[in-house]
Amino acid sequence: MKFETENIEFKLQITDEIYKEVIAFANTDGGTIYIGIDDNGNVVGIDNVDETYTRITNGIRDAIQPDVTMFIKYTLQDNKVVKITVGEGSYKPYYLKSKGLKPSGVYIRQGASSTQASPEQIRRMIKESDGDVFEDMRSMEQSLSFHAAEKMFKKYNVEFSEEKYRVLGITDDSNSLYTNLALLLSDQCLHTTKVAVFGNDSNTEFRDSKEFTGSIFEQLEDSFGYLMLCNKTVSTFKGLERVESSDYPQEAIREALLNAIVHRDYSFSGSIIINVNDNEMEFISIGGLLPGLSPDDIRSGISQPRNKKLAEVFHRLHLIESYGTGIRRIYNFYSNCAVQPRIEVTANTFKIVLPNMNSNNAKETMTATAAITPQMQIVLDFIEENGQITDSEVQELLEIKNTRAYTLMKQMEKEGLIVIVGRGSSKKYMKKD
Repeated sequence: MKFETENIEFKLQITDEIYKEVIAFANTDGGTIYIGIDDNGNVVGIDNVDETYTRITNGIRDAIQPDVTMFIKYTLQDNKVVKITVGEGSYKPYYLKSKGLKPSGVYIRQGASSTQASPEQIRRMIKESDGDVFEDMRSMEQSLSFHAAEKMFKKYNVEFSEEKYRVLGITDDSNSLYTNLALLLSDQCLHTTKVAVFGNDSNTEFRDSKEFTGSIFEQLEDSFGYLMLCNKTVSTFKGLERVESSDYPQEAIREALLNAIVHRDYSFSGSIIINVNDNEMEFISIGGLLPGLSPDDIRSGISQPRNKKLAEVFHRLHLIESYGTGIRRIYNFYSNCAVQPRIEVTANTFKIVLPNMNSNNAKETMTATAAITPQMQIVLDFIEENGQITDSEVQELLEIKNTRAYTLMKQMEKEGLIVIVGRGSSKKYMKKD
């Protein structure tokens, strides 16, 4: 032995630097550390072999995470030198427990030196060990708190405790490290939601903008609250009756926002973008459709969630019903509107656009377009065959609830397609002569 190499390191005596060398070898291609040899390769030896050996084995076990001891072999040479053979680890990156999973705690071997790993190198090691599913990977940030998550789980009467972390996917298989899913749910979430309100259709004249941070639960509630402030109500009169209608169905906003949060690609650092102008509200999330899916598939209710565990968390909280229903529900809310929502997809983005039902564009389109929707036609065909239809028959025929049936029949009356005869339990609808 004459000099140090990529795979050989000399140490005159034991110090805490030993742990960095072990980590560097385990994170790279493995190597050997000799304690009792100086930097020039001269054997000096160690004074107290037993004490040194015990200190080394205990220190490596306690100072390094994950457990690297299975990749280490100790040998005593001539009762003077401790040889530590370190194999390449299978659960990289290994790091100093006192520093955490960040550059100051992660080391790799470069030439004959052990140096701090860059954030990109750490992410690459995590990806190689944990696989390519972002939410399952170990988070580089391990100092996390979950105040917003605890509040949300409590609100929906779902248990949220450390005992449930592994089941939810918040911790890794060893139940000792937080995953990227935990980071998303935590108060330290790095991703944001940005909402901008514009004064023109080309979205170039700003009226207002907000950026919502914190746990994605907090972003969900704050951004939804702000969007509802942007959702104006228009009042009209039909005779003596005052009729109020919102620019956007509240449930459609909710479903579009949930879709953007649950299905975006969080491996990219950009924000969810929501743009609002007088004619439409658009939700833009990072990440196009998964391979094999088309916009028509999405509109039909076919879904392949990108973030399965995140979707499961939202499902547990009853924030989403089941995969694929959100988009269908959005279109159902617009079933009586001549201007329909749009889905636009690129390689890296998914956009859903909600039309403003009270905008001039929508009214002009409504005037120029036949207002008879498929649901209306089914009702008209039933009346043509039976002479009339009741509220309960509408609900059963279209498989819709009472509120939706009421809205549909009021719209058909407004369009002059039917007349209402009677009231209360004797109310029925007939075709207008």
